[in-house]
Amino acid sequence: MFTPLELSTIKNLLIPEKEIVIVTHYNPDGDAVGSSLGLKHALKMQGVEATVIVPNDFPKFLKWMPEARQILVAEFRRKKVAEVLHNADVIFCLDFNTLSRIGFIGEWIARSSAVKILIDHHQMPDAFDYVYSDTSVPATCQMIYHFLEALEWQDKISKDSAECLYTGIMTDTGGFRFRSTSGITHHIIANLIEKGADPAQIASDTWDTNSISRLHLLSLILSRVELVKEGQVAILWLKRAEMKQFGFEKGATEGFVNYGLSIQGVKMSAFFMEDLQEDFIKISFRSKDDLDVNQFSRNYFNGGGHINAAGGRSELSMEDTLERFKSIVSSEIC
Repeated sequence: MFTPLELSTIKNLLIPEKEIVIVTHYNPDGDAVGSSLGLKHALKMQGVEATVIVPNDFPKFLKWMPEARQILVAEFRRKKVAEVLHNADVIFCLDFNTLSRIGFIGEWIARSSAVKILIDHHQMPDAFDYVYSDTSVPATCQMIYHFLEALEWQDKISKDSAECLYTGIMTDTGGFRFRSTSGITHHIIANLIEKGADPAQIASDTWDTNSISRLHLLSLILSRVELVKEGQVAILWLKRAEMKQFGFEKGATEGFVNYGLSIQGVKMSAFFMEDLQEDFIKISFRSKDDLDVNQFSRNYFNGGGHINAAGGRSELSMEDTLERFKSIVSSEIC
């Protein structure tokens, strides 16, 4: 957490006269959008308006969150975003550890004279004016709750804020299944429920939104799941042509990698997907127990993340990427 002196300084910055901006990472997920909107609504209860910016669009299943459709998407509103960042007094950087994770707007933020505040749970954060980094916390939304608590603003967590923070914690813990989910996490969830978050409704709005296209893609992937390393590693993959064939929509493959991890005996799951626009392979890794996919991805696939959840990329073809992965795990994993 920030030091008492840092908290005092930050609190003095969060006043109506200041231009507050909240930014999160490229390809925003539930934790990214939830933490950004959760903080925005809490600030609003304090009489402070904030603008949320994301580098590119986010999945439809997250757009039910209060004021989600007011988020500025930089890929669509480049000029407006440039103006907002230029005028900013304070920029909150949420759920990412380096400006390189937010595309071209990272360069704009680097040049900005605004006070930059990082709140994030990924490893190896870059230097910012103020940094609250904790890799043991399962979601940035939980860190936002702790931050508001430290500011003594618990009463500023409205129903809207509670719904957003709950969503981010729920999605980033895999429905409270991941090992980083603690008793403190559940205590916070209980408080968010008391403030108006409806678990059943949030789960339904977020997860019960399958399109027929998504189910077709899932059926295809599951029909060819491959186990290697004596059944300890699951491999799933999807090509660009297949995505186009079934009418792929942003966020449609969210959570697919977890199906591999659900197979009995599997300790690591890897999902490989060709990017729709550029010529590279996006990779998602998940693992159980102490199997560190963060370090694995850093070592071999130019990525990173958390011990049990990480991402990476490959510039090789799908076939060559899969062969390389199999060769590596044959000696490096388990």
